[in-house]
Parts: sequence; structure tokens; C-alpha cells
Amino acid sequence: MIWYKRSIQERFNPLGAKMGRGSPVCQQIREKIIEMFKNNVPQRKIGRDLDISHSTVHNMIKRFKESGGISVRKGQGRKPKLNNRDVRSLRRHCIKNRHSSISDITTWAQDYFGKPLSSTTIRSYIHKCQLKLYCAKRKPYVNSVQKRRRLLWARRHLGWTITQWKRVLWSDESVFQVFFGRNGRRVLRTKEEKDHPDCYQQQVQKPGSVMVWGCVSDLGKGNLHFCEGTINAEKYIEILEHNMLPSRRHLFQGRPCIFQQDNAKPHSAHITK
Repeated sequence: MIWYKRSIQERFNPLGAKMGRGSPVCQQIREKIIEMFKNNVPQRKIGRDLDISHSTVHNMIKRFKESGGISVRKGQGRKPKLNNRDVRSLRRHCIKNRHSSISDITTWAQDYFGKPLSSTTIRSYIHKCQLKLYCAKRKPYVNSVQKRRRLLWARRHLGWTITQWKRVLWSDESVFQVFFGRNGRRVLRTKEEKDHPDCYQQQVQKPGSVMVWGCVSDLGKGNLHFCEGTINAEKYIEILEHNMLPSRRHLFQGRPCIFQQDNAKPHSAHITK
């Protein structure tokens, strides 16, 4: 039978602290060593009882005799590439240039700090800045005029009651792209099945799309109209006559309502109004 000596990482002391190579002895073990030393317990017996090496016990007692304390000395180790001031500068640059890539930030950091920094190092410091790369959410562009109009609209309707909101008939158009057989980027297959038709990620050059118009209110859904071609003012008026008016009669039963639409050009055209 062959016996293997346990590594230091696998050894546990009786007090429950895990001992690892290069890791400092916990405060409880250090206090126990000094207590046993004051009780005239031999150093080798202290090491056997606490399951730690004799050299560790010797160094701990020697340090206690010289300084009178048992605090852990600061390890020398490898000095960090960037100090606290540099890290703050890196964080400001990342926040100012949120859409920059890691390679661009690394190039800037090398020129700004004058140090040979790698992309892995920059990633580590960005993580220390509590920043992380995410996929940006897609939002439609809104200019300053649109923002001001939206704010004014929100302020005008800030005091509306639930009863008033129930009288609104909301409408809008939307374009949906139709994908035929588009699967995910990953597939479960063997090494030999890479050319199997079921394992392809099928795509089309120009996916088909369809535009629909619909309306909805608190009382339910209105008609859903599939639009053909580009929507202009004349086509939009036909949509309102054949879909919005019947939906209003069906949902509100002759009661007054407010028709709400956005400021798209076919909506705001003079002939439409």
C-alpha cells in the first residue's frame, strides 16, 4: 500500500480554519499559539496539537518576542500596475466613453499612464471599478424637440383619473420581420454531423416583413389591419374609416372617446386632420 502525504491545502486545523500555502494564520490560531507558549508548551507539541508546521509556530513566537504583537505583516507581493488615482482616471474615461471596446480602452490607458498594460489587466481594473460590458438595449432615437413635446404631453395628463384614461382609444403601426427556419447559433450534433441539413443555421438575405395597424383600449382590442406597401396619408385615412371607426363603435357603444395616435407624417398630414 502506498501512502501519500496530504498537501497543505487539504489540511484542516482543529479550530476549523483551512490552512493553505502562503495564506496567513487566522487570528484564532495565532492567539492559541501564544497562549500555549505562555503556558510553557514546547513548540513542536504546539505544532502537532494545532496541525501546523513547526517553522510557522517558531516564526510566530519569534515575532511575538520581538514586537510583542501577533498581527500579520503586510505581504510584499507584486505591486499593482495602477494606483488608486489611476483607477479613478480609468473609471472616468470608461464612463465618458461607454461604447468603447476593451482594445480602445487599453490603447488609451497605455498612452495615458505610460505603462505596458495588457487587455487582461484593463479588464481586471474595469471589474474593480464595478463596471461590466453588457449588450446595450435598443431604443429609438428621440431628439430634443420630441423630448420637450413628450414632457409637455405628460404634464398635461398628469392629473388624469382612471376613468379618463379608460376613454382613450390607442393606435399605432408596427413592422414585423418574418424569418423562415432561422434557428439558434448553437446546435446539438456529433463531430461528423456538421454538414447535416438539420444542423445548419438557415438565414435569408432579405427577410420578409409585414406592417400592421391596430388599436386597443381599456374595454378590449380593436381591429388588426395588415398594410400593403408604404403608408401615406390617403391609405391611413382608409385604415381609419374601415378599422378605427368600426372598432370605436364596437368598444365604446356610442359613448364619447379620445382617439390617440403619434405624430407620424401620415397622421399629422393636413388631409388626415
